[in-house]
Amino acid sequence: MDVFSGLIGGMGIALSPLNLLVALVGAVVGTAVGVLPGLGPTATVSLLLPISAMLDQTSAIILLAGIYYGAMYGGSLTSILMRVPGEAASVITCLDGYAMARQGRAGVALGMSAFGSFFAGIVATFGIALLGPAFAETALAFGPVEKAALVLFGLTLVAGIGEGPTVRAWAMVGLGLLLATVGVDLVSGEERYTFDTPQLRDGFNIAILAMGVFGMSEVLVAAEKISPPEPIAAVGRRLRDLLPNRDDWKASAGPIARGSGLGFLLGLLPGGGALIASFASYLMEKRLSRHPERFGKGAIEGVAGPESANNAAAQASFIPLLCLGIPSNAVIGVIMGALLMQGVTPGPRLVAEHPDLFWGVVASMFIGNVMLVILNVPLVRVFVMLLRVPQAFMTPFILLFCVVGAFSINNSLFDVSVMIVFGFLGYGLRRAGFDLAPLVLAFLLGTLLEQNARQALILGFGSPSVFLHSPISVAFLAAAVLMLSVPVMRRLVPVVR
Repeated sequence: MDVFSGLIGGMGIALSPLNLLVALVGAVVGTAVGVLPGLGPTATVSLLLPISAMLDQTSAIILLAGIYYGAMYGGSLTSILMRVPGEAASVITCLDGYAMARQGRAGVALGMSAFGSFFAGIVATFGIALLGPAFAETALAFGPVEKAALVLFGLTLVAGIGEGPTVRAWAMVGLGLLLATVGVDLVSGEERYTFDTPQLRDGFNIAILAMGVFGMSEVLVAAEKISPPEPIAAVGRRLRDLLPNRDDWKASAGPIARGSGLGFLLGLLPGGGALIASFASYLMEKRLSRHPERFGKGAIEGVAGPESANNAAAQASFIPLLCLGIPSNAVIGVIMGALLMQGVTPGPRLVAEHPDLFWGVVASMFIGNVMLVILNVPLVRVFVMLLRVPQAFMTPFILLFCVVGAFSINNSLFDVSVMIVFGFLGYGLRRAGFDLAPLVLAFLLGTLLEQNARQALILGFGSPSVFLHSPISVAFLAAAVLMLSVPVMRRLVPVVR
């Protein structure tokens, strides 16, 4: 079956009344999951596994897939409006999205997020249909050694995210890596920095950390001001006046295209996914920009690129699952469990043995992305109206949002307490002039680095030379050394002259 015939047949399956309803439910639930901090697509997909078991194979995966990429849409809403990331992949959107909202351009940020995600979703879906099996083979070349080198290279770029002196950015990177070590050691089973507290054995949750240092600290900064700021007025009252204009599209077209391509490629790699894709897209756009100083202060490219990348990566991660039987992240792992519950073994023979499932899911992604943009764009005006609420009312609402989100993760007041502690930590660091973005990103990458580095060293019988045996690893390590050398060379060049 060729691609065209497969898509035609799949569209017929996806347009059935049941599958249309299932796709709509997945899109709505996914958006709600993205908005609510702490819940996350992994927990939601896990909770809905029993319901998916009552559906047929294709409908079950359409439902769970819709929740996953729908969460990428919804996660940007609170990131832009409240600086509270609804989903881990939306952490990077807080930087410029919230700054745009403070400038009265929340509608532009929300609209560009929706349109960018839609374009990226369509591109990724075509990629799955046309290039999926061929590109998926590259995922087999990435083992623990290669992934550890990739994450190490990413850490050398994290300091470029933050504002202010590089030394302060690296201090935040170090603090983020330190926080990532809290919990049980992966190899020895020894507890680290838990202080005999059972709730810390699993380490800190990224949602709690992000809500604390971003959301709670924002509440504390607002409460500190003697006179509360005036509510931010929207540019216009009509939807047409709130959406991106021609200049916004001109500035965002390149980031959306690059973010879609980069997100698709990173989504193919085990351990990559939407989080790494959004982070990498932001770094790339800041490096390519003629005015990198605008990033973190309301650059629309800082919203368009990452939001496109995370949606493209979320959908591209279905390729390793369906074509190789390799789950690239936790959500895909749960969806793989749903396939096995349905009696379907994902792998190279899935397309031949279950063509209706493969092409039906692919076609449903086109429909799901159309549904999501239709649902989200008309509501931009409603979302922007939230910014008209006086700060005296909005601040307690953000605080309540953070507390409920933290509590909902494990139904634990301890998590709420940790979130509050991180809020005061973030507030203190902001007052001292530190940027919080490198801290959160280093925390995320630190967990990945430790997991893969420990596995790589086990494979190499404890010898660090294992990282020099892979050409991919050597390339990433060389790039990391180069990135660390650039600031030093810039200081030496004037001296030499």
